[in-house]
Amino acid sequence: MERTLVLVKPDAVQRGLIGKIITRFEEKGFQTAGLKFLWMDEKKAGRLYEPHFGKAFYEPLVNYMTSGPITAMVLEGEKVIEQVRNMMGATNPQNASPGSIRGDFATRIDHNIVHGSDSPESAQREIPIFFEKAELVDYTKDISKWI
Repeated sequence: MERTLVLVKPDAVQRGLIGKIITRFEEKGFQTAGLKFLWMDEKKAGRLYEPHFGKAFYEPLVNYMTSGPITAMVLEGEKVIEQVRNMMGATNPQNASPGSIRGDFATRIDHNIVHGSDSPESAQREIPIFFEKAELVDYTKDISKWI
């Protein structure tokens, strides 16, 4: 079973989209292993976006991600990383398909609603930024065998 980090970004929180976004993942059949509401500080943002350090968009991205509260979640399922990325849609909302989260809700590349790990390596690096091991819950949903 694969795990991924998903963040509902400050613009989505401000627009009241947390529930709609979580619902999409739940309805797809992914299992929630961790969920929390927090205000990301610069240290966490710096660790999350460390691979982009030095790029022109790094500082504006850190400022945006620390501008308001976010919702952090760990989802698990078969090929969850790839599936979540597809559900989110293209990074630039102008290129995101209707029906994707960004295609339906985002309007700007710099305020694009959600973040999701882009690879198993990224997920392994990103999840501990937001969740201690003891905060992640392992359990079995009876419905999982039907999904």
